[in-house]
Amino acid sequence: MSAPWPLDEQLCFAVYAANMAIQRSYKPMLDQLGLTYPQYLALHVLWEEDGRTIGAIAQRLSLESSTVTPLVKRLEAAGLLVRERDPQDERQVRVRLTSGGRDMRDRCGCLGEELIARSGMAVDDLKVLKAEVHALRHALERREGAQGDGGA
Repeated sequence: MSAPWPLDEQLCFAVYAANMAIQRSYKPMLDQLGLTYPQYLALHVLWEEDGRTIGAIAQRLSLESSTVTPLVKRLEAAGLLVRERDPQDERQVRVRLTSGGRDMRDRCGCLGEELIARSGMAVDDLKVLKAEVHALRHALERREGAQGDGGA
């Protein structure tokens, strides 16, 4: 068995450290809005498509529903959204933005633009990097899916 690679040579650590740096960059802006990064992401999912179920929000964020539910409850307590039982299927909980939640979209602006400015990197370079990270994620997810299906 070989020794583990040094952290600086591991892709997983580079991605993790970059994620932490991104969150630290966003934190002062999100603190002013009274949001955490996961709450911002949950709102963002609803800005894309309002009225999603808890499960659909979790799937879009690659999280478990049990992780999303407390986020949604805190956002509801802050008056940014409401939870409602789906009239067609009482087992499903639909999440809808309130006017405060819709207004938050304008207050947030585009945090991505701030990140680009803070990074000092060219937009085209960041687009290439994002595409490569997406490709890695999808390749790993396909591999997980194939293993979960008995290797089929």
